[in-house]
Amino acid sequence: MPWARLAGAVSAAEDALARLDERLAKSPVRDGFLARTHFNDACASLWLDGELVHLEDLVLHDAMMDIRTPTAELVRAHSALRARRRIAKADAGWALTAGGLDALRGRPAPATPPAPSIDSDEDWDASDTDAEWRKALAAVDAVVARSEKLLAGEAVVEKRPREDRPALVYDLDWDEDARLAGWRAVVAATRSLPPTLGAAIALDAWTVIEPLQSNAWLGRLLVGDLLRSRGKTRAHLASISTGLKATPQEKRWKRDPVIRLEVALEALAASAEAGLKDHDRLVTARDRLTRRAGDRRSSSSLPALIDLAVETPVVSAALISQRLKVTQRAATGLAQELGLRETTGRKRYRAWSAA
Repeated sequence: MPWARLAGAVSAAEDALARLDERLAKSPVRDGFLARTHFNDACASLWLDGELVHLEDLVLHDAMMDIRTPTAELVRAHSALRARRRIAKADAGWALTAGGLDALRGRPAPATPPAPSIDSDEDWDASDTDAEWRKALAAVDAVVARSEKLLAGEAVVEKRPREDRPALVYDLDWDEDARLAGWRAVVAATRSLPPTLGAAIALDAWTVIEPLQSNAWLGRLLVGDLLRSRGKTRAHLASISTGLKATPQEKRWKRDPVIRLEVALEALAASAEAGLKDHDRLVTARDRLTRRAGDRRSSSSLPALIDLAVETPVVSAALISQRLKVTQRAATGLAQELGLRETTGRKRYRAWSAA
């Protein structure tokens, strides 16, 4: 390990993450900052994979208020958003466990079949059960379970048997379980290293091993949870994708592993520095909007609009109307009265932002 080359980058990443985490621990806008970070990092995740998703479209799609048919890229970005939220709500390190990985990959957890409830009937014979009827009930149970997972924000990707996957799309010899086991072994071997250096090694190992054929963005979320499990980030989930987006692309694909580690460490520092700036900007915007609202009567909707604008990157008239239970005309008037910054510059489907 070339410590002379990595020491400076490790120190910068450790310091930047510590400062951001300390500031968020006591911040009055922590919840709003985290909600915004989830959206921004989901868009950055798709950007790194070569797909462009607009932040405004993702916010509206998450609120089930799309203004157009969702694209495949938007659906994937929403999957990344829901996975990030789920990891952030769970205990630190949950995503790195076998159960967490299976849940995030969309694999159903092994369920214990319920004990049969049969009325007392001596003439009942199990051999008389209709196989087709059992199959139909099993299909209904599967649909109900899938709907419950979707409502809970879990991944609901249907996992086909390897032989049933189309060979044109999937590599049938790709053993995801074995590759994930290899990656987890690398993560376990970094426990004695500084948290940021261990995260950089885990991130590089994910890129090299490529455990999953799809959803490459999941590895960056797992690295963020690794930092939480090591106690480096207690108040937030690091935005790895946002940091990587700020690094030069040509350096991310160097063959020299030391250069790739330096880039990963620079990405950690860049994500923290960007987070500090976004946090300060959000605090300033919240204070400005609060002063503008002034001493409103208790029935005023402006304070509620301030909270909504702080926790959401962009708000539309329809979104304000839905959350605040007002008409869309009133929602537009509230946004203009509060002085929110318009982000669209159009007459229809207008959207505003607080910062």
